[in-house]
Amino acid sequence: MELVLATGNPHKTREFRQLLGDDCELLDLSSFANIEMPDETGVTYEDNAILKANNISRRVDKAIIADDSGLEVDGLDGAPGIYSARYAGEKSTDMAKVDKLLRELKPGMNRSARFRCVIALARAGNVLGTFEGIVEGTIVDCPRGSFGFGYDPVFQPAGYQQTFAEMTAELKNRISHRAKAVAALREFLSEIGN
Repeated sequence: MELVLATGNPHKTREFRQLLGDDCELLDLSSFANIEMPDETGVTYEDNAILKANNISRRVDKAIIADDSGLEVDGLDGAPGIYSARYAGEKSTDMAKVDKLLRELKPGMNRSARFRCVIALARAGNVLGTFEGIVEGTIVDCPRGSFGFGYDPVFQPAGYQQTFAEMTAELKNRISHRAKAVAALREFLSEIGN
């Protein structure tokens, strides 16, 4: 099956390719000229995933998947949440986002956190389904590891001693929020394919 991932982020594309495996041929927006991502104006992950999938599916005649994901920290009342990508400013680096998060987390604050991902599947402007994945964990005191991207260096999933950035791609892709959402998507695709 051929899918188009509504992103221009090569890290995300690589992760999705690993998660989807050989069952799918995955393209991203770098394969299409003059297709830009819409602004994320939704108030939930699902809103933003649907907005992106629908928008791109009206311009590209293929099945489109789009995700919105973020980090929710209990001590920050769920922030950065849906603003995770823009937490330190619109064009901020991953390190700037991590630095801001660690500055905001004062000593004694609750460091329990979760990564949440919602994937929307759309074709020709119609949503075919949405799929959610969550992984619980904690925020560590300082970044560790050189793998992954985004907040991976400071997120330690429950039951593990490593941050996502210290894990191999194989391990992270078995337990991550995105892995769980993709597993639900794959199950749906296998059901409608039969």
